[in-house]
Amino acid sequence: MTPSRDIGRLIEIMAALRTPKTGCPWDLEQDFSTIAPYTLEEAYEVADAIARNDLGDLQEELGDLLLQVAFHARMAQEQGAFDFGDVVEAITSKLIRRHPHVFGDQEARDPQKVKGLWEEIKAREREAKAARGKPAQHGALGGVPVALPALTRALKLQSKAGKVGFDWNDPRAVLRKIREEADEIEAALDHDDPSAAAEVGDLLFAAVNLARHLDADPEALLRQTNQKFERRFASIEQALATRGKAPQDATLAEMDALWDEAKAREAASEQTKHTRARHLPR
Repeated sequence: MTPSRDIGRLIEIMAALRTPKTGCPWDLEQDFSTIAPYTLEEAYEVADAIARNDLGDLQEELGDLLLQVAFHARMAQEQGAFDFGDVVEAITSKLIRRHPHVFGDQEARDPQKVKGLWEEIKAREREAKAARGKPAQHGALGGVPVALPALTRALKLQSKAGKVGFDWNDPRAVLRKIREEADEIEAALDHDDPSAAAEVGDLLFAAVNLARHLDADPEALLRQTNQKFERRFASIEQALATRGKAPQDATLAEMDALWDEAKAREAASEQTKHTRARHLPR
């Protein structure tokens, strides 16, 4: 089989995989719900390739994600609901409709104005869906998908609540809320109260809110922290290996000291980068 740059070839291959008797037994037994987890996984792998700045992997992962679109579209076509072409037509129409400042006569050259215009158009689209008898997503918090990662969903819920005035105006107020939640966890622990775990959820929610008030994406921040943890722990392992040890053979105090050394090296490296940047010709 010869590779092709034609999207039609991908659609043909997907149809062949789903053809009864001659297709792939695994592909044939799938449905929307069984494929959905793979769709989410492929989206995360795209994000991972971007975070690693690996364009080679990004090309491959985007292909895997596109396959998911083709797979869902094929299953929908088999049910007479829609096909791949309908998916393309729908997103094309939506892009044109939501960018009247590019494809129409609206004026919005400032990113904030564009965002406001986008929200107005989305609101009209929701009204149109309701008029067609589609189930309305009621309330100020409607329309936030339940399947989103918890941090991202918390961010979106908070943003929607903020738009109707349910919000703090100062990140320091959010920080005080974080301290309050931490105190509640401590009180629960002091009394062996099993609600301590639930209080951790409140603490995480407040931390997301602080990130939002600092105009930061909590998912991206946590990914960065995860990478930092992995990097520093690998440094601990390397240092212990030179001593003929594995982590399980070392004391916590020993590993803490190595952690502090790794942290200090990173800080010194960052300082060197900033110093060099200040001395670069402008």
